[in-house]
Amino acid sequence: MKKLLWCLVLAAPLWAQRDFLTADEADQIREAQEPNDRLKLYAKFAKQRVDLVQSLVNKDKAGRSVMIHDALEDYSKILDAIDDVTDDALLRKLEVKPGLAAVVGIEKQTLPVLQRVQSSQPKDLSRYDFALQQAVETTQDSIDSSQEDLGKRSKDVEAREAQDKKEHGDSSADSDSKANDSSQQPKRKAPTLLKPGETLPQ
Repeated sequence: MKKLLWCLVLAAPLWAQRDFLTADEADQIREAQEPNDRLKLYAKFAKQRVDLVQSLVNKDKAGRSVMIHDALEDYSKILDAIDDVTDDALLRKLEVKPGLAAVVGIEKQTLPVLQRVQSSQPKDLSRYDFALQQAVETTQDSIDSSQEDLGKRSKDVEAREAQDKKEHGDSSADSDSKANDSSQQPKRKAPTLLKPGETLPQ
């Protein structure tokens, strides 16, 4: 039994969701309330992940494939966070051009690095090939989004938000309707073992 418990303790970290930011980075993001500041921070963190990938690929170090895979996954999640911050800012009618300019500048540096890693075909590529493909595609999509006309993107974000609210409202209305229907239905009689016409003795 003790052996089983010890195995579960060792395996627990594998089940936990790994954060894509370090504790220090998360603190910096929390302190940066202005969207442009957050975008610039995320861009800096994204570049650090790609710098790490490049450094690891250039060294034939044991166990590097796991580190490369995790850095690439974190990188893609950081780019997703950049899109979320941008969309939220546009929804609140906030200016994000300075932040997006910083993001595009970094992404135009990181994309060629990622593509060079792909084309160099490292011997352990199979262990992080999918994460690398995702990172390349996410970078290209993010560059395209950042360079998109902000007026159009803002309208798209508002349309998506309205659609989400409508769908959420419809589901809430359905739940209320079902609740009302159930309250109006007559209550079922409790089951009994008496035959028709029989009554309990007084």
